[in-house]
Amino acid sequence: MTSTDRPQLAVRSPADLIAAVPYLLGFHPTDSVVAVALLGRQIIFAARADLPDPSTDQVERARHLAGVIRRQGAEAATVVGYGQPDRVTPAVDAVRAALSAGGMDVLDALRVTDGRWWSYLCTEPDCCPPEGRRYDPDANPLTASAVFAGQVALPDRAALVAQVSPVDGSAREDARAATARARLRLAELIEQAPESDLLGGRAVRSAGVTAVREAQRRQRRGERLDDDEVAWLSLLMTHLPVRDHAWERTDGRDGDIALWTDVLRRVEPELVAAPGALLAFASRCPDTLSPKRPRQALARLWSGALIAPGGDPWNTLPTAISAGLPP
Repeated sequence: MTSTDRPQLAVRSPADLIAAVPYLLGFHPTDSVVAVALLGRQIIFAARADLPDPSTDQVERARHLAGVIRRQGAEAATVVGYGQPDRVTPAVDAVRAALSAGGMDVLDALRVTDGRWWSYLCTEPDCCPPEGRRYDPDANPLTASAVFAGQVALPDRAALVAQVSPVDGSAREDARAATARARLRLAELIEQAPESDLLGGRAVRSAGVTAVREAQRRQRRGERLDDDEVAWLSLLMTHLPVRDHAWERTDGRDGDIALWTDVLRRVEPELVAAPGALLAFASRCPDTLSPKRPRQALARLWSGALIAPGGDPWNTLPTAISAGLPP
């Protein structure tokens, strides 16, 4: 799900809306159903879901998508389906019904297939001919305006996934070895803590605060953490006070996005929760959204993948993002 707190673009036609959707989402959708939410005449939000198999129950998926749109305070929505008609039509129909049942106006429902678009609601052949209307998003003035404003639409969702995919090969072997060294270092830190420091809690927090601040300083200087620094930081962030400190210092600047993306890609699988949550949180920050990255798409991508310990606020972040709660 994607906030649209970005430079405003004028959408005056279905073709304009279709050209705008990739910039609302951060990537070009395929085999998808997209709901674009409006408050008055302003687009305020866009939500996307994969097209389900036509043989499966469409209702629950449609209700979830409609619920996300409704929680944004939207008054109306337009539904756009991407793909072949046998898959798009039932999905669009289900989302239309769910939006209407939630009290929202459905302004239009569109299908985009093989370079043409059709409207499910328009019956005027002059406006919406049976063979559909050809469109070229690259030739649309809105696309040029979006690019001029610095907005980015990745080629597809796979390109977005690649931005946060874990490193592999020799880089993964180096990360694994660095994590083993960090575990020994942490055990030594706790062992050397004074008896008054129960389980070394104060020592771990102090080391964690230092590691978080140094990582952010290094990022501001344009320096990349080495494998041992990433492993040490990620291991310390398994401790709640250290995670909380990192959270307090993360406000959504480009540096935060770059730092936590890099750490996330290089940590061992059992340590992804903290950097993944920090990346999702930074991507979701409303005050400093940059049009140059599909930030909200990153937040949504990681919201369903985080595994956080119970009993602390980190456990609620993925649920909040998945539910489409406003920042």
